Amino acid sequence: MMADDKYRSVLSINVGGHTKKELHQALSQANVQLNPHGESLFDDSRFTVSPQAHPETVVFATVADLGFPNGANLPTIFQKAESIGWQLCPLELAVYLRLQWQGQEKSTNNILHKHEAPQGAVTVASPVIDPDPNHPKGFYLRNIDGQLWLRGYICDDEYVFHPEDQFAFIGGK
Repeated sequence: MMADDKYRSVLSINVGGHTKKELHQALSQANVQLNPHGESLFDDSRFTVSPQAHPETVVFATVADLGFPNGANLPTIFQKAESIGWQLCPLELAVYLRLQWQGQEKSTNNILHKHEAPQGAVTVASPVIDPDPNHPKGFYLRNIDGQLWLRGYICDDEYVFHPEDQFAFIGGK
């Protein structure tokens, strides 16, 4: 069975049309928290924004949904998603997704730092802008006790995401 038949859900959002400053203000006004890795990604000059608004379809799938019942590393997850027609998300999509998706299920724990994808997180699959394992790779979204987060994460290509870890991609066009 292809992953397309197993994805958990689909969400349509609007992406683009705002400056980075406007997006940062919108996050602040929505009381969305960022961690230092998230701030670092946001401030990186390689994080660009689309001048024109456009719709995107976001699909959510676990690592197991993608065919990896024992987990997989980031390059393997990305390659599989692209092979079935899904695309990696520009970094800005994570910001728009966080702003427009207020109903994310609450995490069942509030642990913030445990060196693995936290329970309840949705990792937004984005191209890696810096191969340095100490540089943030992308964003993940989390709801901790009703507090929405846009958090940056770091990992190397050897880190194996668990089968239940969830990712967001741009669905096939």
